Amino acid sequence: MRLVRSTLILLGLAASPAWAAETAVVDLTTWKVPDINSLPDDSHGKLVRFGHELTVATFKHIGPEVADKSKRYAGNNLSCQNCHREAATQPYAMPWTGVSAVFPQYRSREDKISTVEDRVNGCMQRSMAGQKLPDDSPEMKAFVAYIDFLSQGIPKGAKITGAGVKAVALPDRMADLAHGEQAFKAGCSACHGEDGHGVRNGAQSDAQGYQFPPLWGPDSYNQGAGMYRLASAARFVMHNMPLGTTYAAPTLSIDQAYDVMAYVNTQPRMAKQGMENDFPNRLKKPADMPFPPYADGFSQAQHQYGPFGPINAELKRLNEQAKTDKR
Repeated sequence: MRLVRSTLILLGLAASPAWAAETAVVDLTTWKVPDINSLPDDSHGKLVRFGHELTVATFKHIGPEVADKSKRYAGNNLSCQNCHREAATQPYAMPWTGVSAVFPQYRSREDKISTVEDRVNGCMQRSMAGQKLPDDSPEMKAFVAYIDFLSQGIPKGAKITGAGVKAVALPDRMADLAHGEQAFKAGCSACHGEDGHGVRNGAQSDAQGYQFPPLWGPDSYNQGAGMYRLASAARFVMHNMPLGTTYAAPTLSIDQAYDVMAYVNTQPRMAKQGMENDFPNRLKKPADMPFPPYADGFSQAQHQYGPFGPINAELKRLNEQAKTDKR
């Protein structure tokens, strides 16, 4: 036995420490999403299907117009898939595929390790402009079950291509709000309305949500949402709008998406209290975070409308200096 073990070590075949293992790489642009219709009609299958239903028709189950007032967790009538396209499966449209493989995860916005439940509630309080779901609620359990279902087969800790939004260089300039308004009126208003308040599926108070969601106003995402940050929003819109667009064949240029989302986010919407507490480690605060305080010395206006290059360069310098100071 000792001889066999020695031979294995010499050949490099002995068990390697965890840190030596290669990180799995999963490409969501070619990954086959599991078929929800293949699930049995048991308790787990029903829970996953409920999670799917919550994703595509959030307004119907936990929106502000549902009959059961105790279930009115969301503060607007959006659905999760307004941002997480195709029931949260579309690559580079903030898919949930693989999320279970990368959580728990350090989140600089909170400066702590966050769970999947924390991440869901981040959306509930920001994009959905509402309140937290209790961790033991049927709705939270359903969301987590659906996310786990979409993530099956993806190894823990995998590097995932196609998650989030597709990276693309942003214009090295301040956003042009006048051009953004023109672009909105020429293209976006046909679906989202000239007033940006969207097109409902039915009448107000019927809990049926929107055919085309509002981009601003009292029934849209609040100022704490990721979509309120220009860099994130521009990249999302470039690769996912108008409806039917994918990362593979963008309709808008990054300049158009940059300007139109800067214009959209100047329009009235719900505020979120406590935004000054986001990113408590100011050196990890993204350049496009439009709420102070900041560590980099740039104005709130530049953090909101760009250009972001100089801010990123200064943050890089400050972080390198902080590392040097610790030595």
